[in-house]
Amino acid sequence: MVQTALVTLGRGVPRLVAPHSFAEMETLIQNKSEIAGSETQSTPVSSFNEWDPLEEIIVGRLEGATIPPGHVTVTYNVPKPVGQLVKLFGGMRYPEWMKSAAQRQLNELIRVLEGEGVKVQRPDIVDFKPRFASPDWSSRGFCIACPRDGFLVVGDEIIETPMAWRSRYFETFAYRRLFYEYFQQGARWTVAPRPQLLDSLYDFDFELPAYGQPLHYVINESEIVFDAADLVRAGKHIFYQRSNVTNQAGIEWLRRHLSKDYQLVEIESMCVDPMHIDSSVSLLAPGKVLINPEYIDVAKLPRLFRSWDIIIAPEPDPLSSSDIMARFFSMCSKWISVNVLSIDERRVIVEKTQVGLQRKLREYGFEPIPVAFANFLPFGGAFHCATLDIRRRGELQSYF
Repeated sequence: MVQTALVTLGRGVPRLVAPHSFAEMETLIQNKSEIAGSETQSTPVSSFNEWDPLEEIIVGRLEGATIPPGHVTVTYNVPKPVGQLVKLFGGMRYPEWMKSAAQRQLNELIRVLEGEGVKVQRPDIVDFKPRFASPDWSSRGFCIACPRDGFLVVGDEIIETPMAWRSRYFETFAYRRLFYEYFQQGARWTVAPRPQLLDSLYDFDFELPAYGQPLHYVINESEIVFDAADLVRAGKHIFYQRSNVTNQAGIEWLRRHLSKDYQLVEIESMCVDPMHIDSSVSLLAPGKVLINPEYIDVAKLPRLFRSWDIIIAPEPDPLSSSDIMARFFSMCSKWISVNVLSIDERRVIVEKTQVGLQRKLREYGFEPIPVAFANFLPFGGAFHCATLDIRRRGELQSYF
């Protein structure tokens, strides 16, 4: 295993550095050349959809977490009260009591995954409080709680995405050790074009559209940006939404990059501040999709879904009285309830408080695994966000 150390780069950019020399790195690559160059050799990275039997997964971390700075991409993508708090406290470390409560629930998620026979990997610890800068702007960081946002796994390829939040510019460095190990064993590893994230990309006078009015976004088309969490995979079809962090240029880059084996299909969102499709749509199994009816008009779903069971998510149950952090500091909407994680075509990890959703899933033949996770919401997501499936046992096929 390649060991790493945390240092700072330039104006305080956190950087993970392997202690090997370049010569040693070249030797490592040469030693792995037969594996990396073999067309028949299986790789540790293989995931084509959201439901094949899960074998290996990356789970995010809370160490080093910093409240993101109050940039327009942040304040208009979180609940309004939290947006005001971000403006006041952005760039400061998350309080220890908040991290401790979330960490206990994160540990429980890891225990459940390992209990189901899933190999759990973790990124390296990075301190996101130091300020860093490009030639055009400076920022502090955020955290590595949600690996789903920055990486898209398609088959044996890991794609690093060009995220629109400046505070997340160097977030991917925490995963470099893991990805290099996967690369050594034959996985493909691609980095999308690095955006400059210039002021011209953003609408600093942005105002939320009224419900029912045409959507417009905080970002424009002047650079290629997208978050992986705005896409969900179903074999040869990958579904996406436009959002405040994903533009059409980003989708077009991905469309051209992927081989002709894949088709990208848009799902229109009715959410006035869209960010990440996995609180709107969850692909649970072949022929079964979970839909958030407030954000998605079922009548406007792609025709491909006409043969599928459309499971309408119930109104989210209220959080328990003990979930104080989620009530006041959640960065997510109430529909984060839809953000579930499938172990396989039958077993699904679901927020413990969402009894109505668990009941609905049982009606369709699923076995919900309830796990308390509400204290994690101030860090940006739930089960699907907090994880990145690296290997699911299955092959590329069409489900439509």
